[in-house]
Amino acid sequence: MQTIDPGSAVEITEDGPRFTAVRPAEFRAPATRADWRGRYAKTLYLIDYLVGLVAASSALLLRFGSYGAQLFLWNYLLLTLLFPLAWMAVLAINRAYEARHLFVGTDEYARVVRAGFGLTATLAIFSFALDLRLARGYVLIALPMATALAVGARFLFRQLLHRSWATGQRLHRVILVGHARAVADMNRRLHRESHHGLGIVGACVPATQTTEALPGLPEVYGDFENVALAVSLAGADTVVVLSCPEIDGPALRRLAWQLERDEIDLIVASTLVDVAGDRTTIRPVDGLPMLHVEHPRLKGSSRVVKEAFDRVGALMLLTFSLPALVVLAVLVKFGPGGQGPVIFKQERVGKDGRPFVLYKFRTMVVNAEAKLQELRNLNDSDGELFKMRNDPRITPVGRWLRRLSLDELPQLMNVLKGDMSLVGPRPPLAREVAGYPEDMRRRLVVKPGLTGLWQVSGRSDLSWDESIRLDLTYVENWSLVMDLAILARTVSAVVRSSGAY
Repeated sequence: MQTIDPGSAVEITEDGPRFTAVRPAEFRAPATRADWRGRYAKTLYLIDYLVGLVAASSALLLRFGSYGAQLFLWNYLLLTLLFPLAWMAVLAINRAYEARHLFVGTDEYARVVRAGFGLTATLAIFSFALDLRLARGYVLIALPMATALAVGARFLFRQLLHRSWATGQRLHRVILVGHARAVADMNRRLHRESHHGLGIVGACVPATQTTEALPGLPEVYGDFENVALAVSLAGADTVVVLSCPEIDGPALRRLAWQLERDEIDLIVASTLVDVAGDRTTIRPVDGLPMLHVEHPRLKGSSRVVKEAFDRVGALMLLTFSLPALVVLAVLVKFGPGGQGPVIFKQERVGKDGRPFVLYKFRTMVVNAEAKLQELRNLNDSDGELFKMRNDPRITPVGRWLRRLSLDELPQLMNVLKGDMSLVGPRPPLAREVAGYPEDMRRRLVVKPGLTGLWQVSGRSDLSWDESIRLDLTYVENWSLVMDLAILARTVSAVVRSSGAY
């Protein structure tokens, strides 16, 4: 038996590490986390101030540009200088600077949009109550511009953070606590996606499982009694507790007390799968916190808004892309392998299992379906969908179209017809749906989409199970803000061409 670090009494035995001492009293969480979080928040304040100043100045110029010499303009000059401060104050009231709403998810953008509506309502009420003659043109320019610019600037700034996470920088150092198999599964899931900012540095599992060898299991620092010590030894700043019967309410409370002094974040992973935070509400009942889960937004006025957004968006995109569509059609028709129709039509399964005809630019040779059986054993996908990186049936022009996802532009007609949405699950083939288990059919309760979480998360590089999970996540947690975020991420996904073949 060899003892390392006598102050912590960690023994290395034939059965693995054994922890016998309490954690050192002088340990403090790494300062780097607080440093980068503080810099991130300060930069957001600066961004929002500049956004407010640009929006207010643009409104002043566009509304009063030709009347700059008039005396009353000084009032609007003062308003322009005060607008950025009011904009930041409303964002703060809507908690758009709190760390819990930043970094991941769409909640941050939703709060910015609510701040825009809130400031509009506030100005309207004050101008009416005080009989202020506030130029409506100024307000109608400044507030929508500030909202749009703030959402766009925060999105771009977040992408810089995600890039640093992807390279292993500024990650939360995480200790996973739970049963070995659950820990290994969570570790694998977190490694598949780099946009969460969680870097796994170790785990604590039950004493009977400390020597269990599982693929994906991180370094084990001990059992459930040694979580605080494991945090100290690994230099962690976050503890994620997975669902297990050993850690009940009192045990979790004691763990929170141990971590509180050093400001170690405590995260409890819910057993609910792919349920977004805005669908859950904690309500205390006689001192017991009850987690209420709302049903997904599958009907109602929000879906009417989505329908209108899809039709108007598709019409605008078709109008603007019409010259490009003509050029692409000529390339498909007269380029290499151009014998055959320009538009490829294929029956897909839509909402509620109803079939529809999907339109795409033809990217394969005419007899591609007949050659499919010869290539079945070369499938690069692990599920029902056939995908092949170097498919010999794809024409040279088709390979280029697929790389940039331009072959999918004709699907805007499917959106106009109401068969598809701009954002949604991937439109499946009938033979894929025939092999679905019962829970997988859940993705058919909404319209399939031209783009979706599956496309912005890797497209063909995803496993079959992962692509299905992303589709179900979208169905369960849809919101208009999520649609806008996915559309924005689609642009970068197309530019990167990751998983497109």
